[in-house]
Amino acid sequence: MRLFSAELPLFIQIKYSMPQQSIKSETGRPLPDWKPAALPQRIPLQGSSIRLLPLDAERDAPALYLAEHPVDADPAQWDYLAAGPFDNPQDLNTWLQNCAGSTNPLFFSVFDRQSGQATGALSYLVITPEQGSIEIGHIWFSARLQRNRQATEAIYLLARHAFDDLGYRRLEWKCNALNLRSQQAALRFGFAAEGLFEQHRVFKGKNRDTAWFSMFDSEWPAQKAVFEAWLRVDNFDAQGRQKKTLQEIRAEFLEMQGNSVAAVMA
Repeated sequence: MRLFSAELPLFIQIKYSMPQQSIKSETGRPLPDWKPAALPQRIPLQGSSIRLLPLDAERDAPALYLAEHPVDADPAQWDYLAAGPFDNPQDLNTWLQNCAGSTNPLFFSVFDRQSGQATGALSYLVITPEQGSIEIGHIWFSARLQRNRQATEAIYLLARHAFDDLGYRRLEWKCNALNLRSQQAALRFGFAAEGLFEQHRVFKGKNRDTAWFSMFDSEWPAQKAVFEAWLRVDNFDAQGRQKKTLQEIRAEFLEMQGNSVAAVMA
């Protein structure tokens, strides 16, 4: 049972508190230079270890089917995804054709530069250029792609394109509140937790509460620097293991920023 109160939540009181006499005239922070963002297009996004190519069912289905069915495949990877698992190539191909024909969501396949094979897929969705808001989702990374440099670079490429090239001011990440792995990934990538939408969806015949995360354009320059520092070749040993985590690099950046502020104020 939810708890009800006549008082606004404390975080809203703190963030939006203002003198009583100004409440009628205060409607939000002015954005004099704002203009709508651009729609993402079906163009390739190039990284150092991967390429994101607009999804093509005929080209990508064979490799993605093989990537979906390794010997050590984890069936739980499909628990929170709208589609899958796929028992045969035809079912996967049908789903990919539907994805490839969509512009919102707009799907990309993840291609390993070394092997040239597709190893996963993800998309932009809830694309709202007039409001400057866009989401990253529908993330399916094969076992080969999960929790490695390429998976992180895929998120970085979509975030960089959204902020730097298309002009979005808000990047969203949403997931089932029971999907703790996705929530942990959002925090690792630098998204901030915003809260929980309860009874937000009916998903596969079950209630879905949705956890919301976001990143703002004002936060992106620092987060971009963290991503790029982590992705540097010299952050990995000969076996491809990271030397510093994203969280460790982010903490170092925050400490540097704090020292800079302290120096200015001294």
